[in-house]
This record gives sequence, structure tokens and C-alpha cells, in this order.
Amino acid sequence: MFGSVLLTALWGLATAFIDSGLDQHWLLWKKLHSRVYSDEIEDLGRRRIWQDNLEMINVHNLERSLGLHSYSLAMNHLGDMTADELRDTLMGTFVPSDQHRSPINTSTWVAKPLQASLDWRDFGMVSEVKSQGSCGACWAFSAVGALEGQLKKTTGVLVPLSPQNLLDCSTMLGNHGCDGGSMSAAFQYVMLNGGIDADAAYPYTAESGPCRYSNKSRAANCTSYRSLLAGDEDLLKAAVANVGPIAVAIDSKHHKFAFYKHGVYMDAKCTSHVNHAVLVVGYGTEEGQDYWLLGSSLRGQRIHQDGAQQTQPLWHHAPCRVPHHVTCV
Repeated sequence: MFGSVLLTALWGLATAFIDSGLDQHWLLWKKLHSRVYSDEIEDLGRRRIWQDNLEMINVHNLERSLGLHSYSLAMNHLGDMTADELRDTLMGTFVPSDQHRSPINTSTWVAKPLQASLDWRDFGMVSEVKSQGSCGACWAFSAVGALEGQLKKTTGVLVPLSPQNLLDCSTMLGNHGCDGGSMSAAFQYVMLNGGIDADAAYPYTAESGPCRYSNKSRAANCTSYRSLLAGDEDLLKAAVANVGPIAVAIDSKHHKFAFYKHGVYMDAKCTSHVNHAVLVVGYGTEEGQDYWLLGSSLRGQRIHQDGAQQTQPLWHHAPCRVPHHVTCV
């Protein structure tokens, strides 16, 4: 009897914080993103998280309209997740402690001033950005993006490559599937394996599984890779201009990053402690703010970091530094 009374009291306390005016919006959001919860209690808990995230988004966008922020936010499929869940589940990139950073031979790079802005999408070197789903596979998507750019550059053909191949088959090099990995280990796998399969032959499932690589579906290889000096953004800019799209890791643990929509993403709390892999496909300047043009698999989005504009699918702009970068050449 006492237990049922206590449960009823707790239920009443929880529902007291729910805005009934958002009932229809909650139902529409669940339908749009195919959310089905185990019971009414879980539904209520996720509803509260979603409502808190929505309030954060609305307040931020109001402040944006008042000139307090350089970017806007929007509700998306991550709306029922807490900041801790996002960090623990989706942001699975790490930099190996023994990461070797080889000197970069820049003698073959074009000896002239770099162009003021660049977007490798305009040259057909970037495939459509895909969503990693509920799997910490950002490192695999970042790695295949860099490989795809080099494949297009050398053969003239852009072939989407398989992040699932990396997810399933590079564990012997220290990667952990959906629980995280590094782009450098992914490149090492492709080199040792002698290739990587096409995405069409080895499609993404958002979960780790047994290695199913097949030589018959081999679509690309990697003969060498280089890790640029951490934090050297001048060198990164030159590399992007002369090599192509570059796999990088950034600090994305701040909650608003997951709901970025448009504008120049800037967060004074950004650090060099990276946890999310993205692909640098360009750079530029907007309203006096330099930016990196990034593609992120967190939401199947394109982003501008240190500034940029949104296109579809989303590209991200942000001022957080890009402390770790590696590419296959």
C-alpha cells in the first residue's frame, strides 16, 4: 500500500514539470523519429529530457536574435538524450597515446598563396554525409571521408566507402567498433588489409559485427597516412588546400553542439580534449570570422567550425580549435 502511494506521489511530481501545451509536439516528434518506449514511465522521463532540450534551444535562439550568439539551434532526433548519453554513446573518437606524427613533405604543394576560401564539395570530392545512428562510429565515417576524397582525386571517380568495414574489421589495431576508435588505426587497417570495401557492398548497420570484408568488393586502398602537428591550423589549412578533405577530431562534448543548425558555431568552453571525429572539406571567412567547413556523422550533417553557413544536409561552422588531424595520402 505504501509503495503504491509513493509511486503515485512520484508520478504526480514528475508530471507536474510537464508542459501539457507541448503534448501534440511530443507526439509528432516521436512519430517523426520512430520513438517507442518500453512503458509510460520511460516515456515520461524521455519527455522531460526532450522538453528541457527544447527549452534550451528556444532560449538560445532568442538570445541569438538579440545578437548574443553567432549560430542557431534546432530540435532533431537527439532530442530525448541527455548530454551524458550523447557523450557516452555517440562521440567515440580517441587519439592513441602513441600517436606518431610524421614530418609532412610540403615540397610538392603548390608554392603560391592559398585561396581565401575552399569547398571540396564543389569539386565532387565529398560524398553525402551519413548518420552514424546510435553507434559511436564517427571515427569510421571521418576516415572513409578522407579516403573517398583521395580516391576521387587519383581516379576521378567518387565511390562511397564502407565505414562498417572499418567498424567490424579494425579491432586488432585498437579500435572498438561502436564503442570508439581512431582514424589513424582505421588507415592502418586499410593499409595492412590491402583495401576497403565499397559502402554498397558492405552497408552500414549502426552496430558492430563479424568482419565480412571481401576482395571482390574492394574499392580503394591507402598506401600511407600522415598525422599533422596537433593544433597547427596553418598547416591544416595548407593540407586541406593541397591534399583534399582531412579527417580531424574536435571537442564536441558541449550539449549545444548536438543541436547546431546554422551559423558560426562558437563555444568559449571548447578544449583540446577531443571526442568526435569529423571531416574538414574546406575553409573560409564569414563576417570577419575564419571557419572550417566540417562534415559530421552525428546527425548526418555538414558543419562550419570557426564559421560558415548551413547547407543541406547540414554543414557545421565553429570556432573551437581543431587540435588533431590525420589524412591518408
